[in-house]
Amino acid sequence: MTAPATPQPTVTVRVFAQRLSATPRGARLARHLAVGRLHTWGIPHGSDASDAVALIVAELAANAVTHGRVPGRDFELRLSVVGGSVRVEVTDTHSGPPSPPGPRGVARPGSLDEHGRGLVLVAALADRWEVLERKPAPGKTVRAEVGLLPGS
Repeated sequence: MTAPATPQPTVTVRVFAQRLSATPRGARLARHLAVGRLHTWGIPHGSDASDAVALIVAELAANAVTHGRVPGRDFELRLSVVGGSVRVEVTDTHSGPPSPPGPRGVARPGSLDEHGRGLVLVAALADRWEVLERKPAPGKTVRAEVGLLPGS
């Protein structure tokens, strides 16, 4: 005797990946591409999710260009929507320190510090985030996820 088939919900997976030059222009383009792609996926400009992803992409791409840049090597932006969240991944090819500290190691900058607020923003905007070693090495991927609310 076999059990009756249980209907499975349809899962739509959307993925976008783009390599970009490790320059300020590449970082700006990453943010514009992300917002545009989300819009085509039904997450409109100006929504909470779109704005959060735009800021996260801007920060992670700027970090990849500033701290993870290796001359002659690009960085990669990857976006995906699975279930109820948008996943942002920015991968660079820098092989040595410094590496982002990860969610538990981010210290709040002093009020007069000129740098150090970016990952604090990522931590505040993302539902979860992490730093992963790039496979294949060298490099790292910073991954952040933003939950989608109905209608976001």
